[in-house]
Amino acid sequence: MKIGILLTGHVPPELIDKHGPYMEMFAKLLDGHDFTFTNYAVVDNEFPKSVEEMDGWLVTGSKHGSYEDLEWIPPLEAFIRESYAAGIPIIGICFGHQVMAQALGGKVEKFSGGWSIGRTDYALVGEDEKSLLAMHQDQVVQIPEDATVIASNDFCANAGLAYKGSALSFQPHPEFSPEYAEDLIRMRAGVALPQELADDALAKLNIPNDSKEIADKMAGFFKENKQDR
Repeated sequence: MKIGILLTGHVPPELIDKHGPYMEMFAKLLDGHDFTFTNYAVVDNEFPKSVEEMDGWLVTGSKHGSYEDLEWIPPLEAFIRESYAAGIPIIGICFGHQVMAQALGGKVEKFSGGWSIGRTDYALVGEDEKSLLAMHQDQVVQIPEDATVIASNDFCANAGLAYKGSALSFQPHPEFSPEYAEDLIRMRAGVALPQELADDALAKLNIPNDSKEIADKMAGFFKENKQDR
């Protein structure tokens, strides 16, 4: 199955040699499911020619806000709507989660309660609580009419969305390794991130998380919604 990764941000230059690009992180996350991946740097205005170019789409995280006045965001929203209307499966992670909700009728804001970073617990509908790595301040504050909340916690009410159509999204980062999260937090601590919050997050990164279970859920979603073309 061919998955197109819609890249909405880049790994910081200081970390790229050690951790690789985001496409490699997602390829590792979804390894073993017989997927092939093609990268489209939409953040650099590199878009697919058609929503039917791939069997499924994955929208990545980004340092940007979906509400920012950036030239690549409106065409990305249009692409998301077209893919959704065509029934081609699409998954969003962090910024991807937010921009998908925004494109399909929801609302995103910079959350007044601050940041969620590091190992974070989420209540999943019909399942046991899951722990995943988070790195966000923006949140989906109003969900689209087509969406149902499937993951939440006290800080982030709309942390996972399942849509009536072939769309699924999560606010946390299952593709982040604890090592990458540590380096990213250390780089941003005391700058973008409050030092005390960063220190607390760093102290918990060595506790195992449930990224593998979310990866299996993502892979199953792609396979179950693949169109015969």
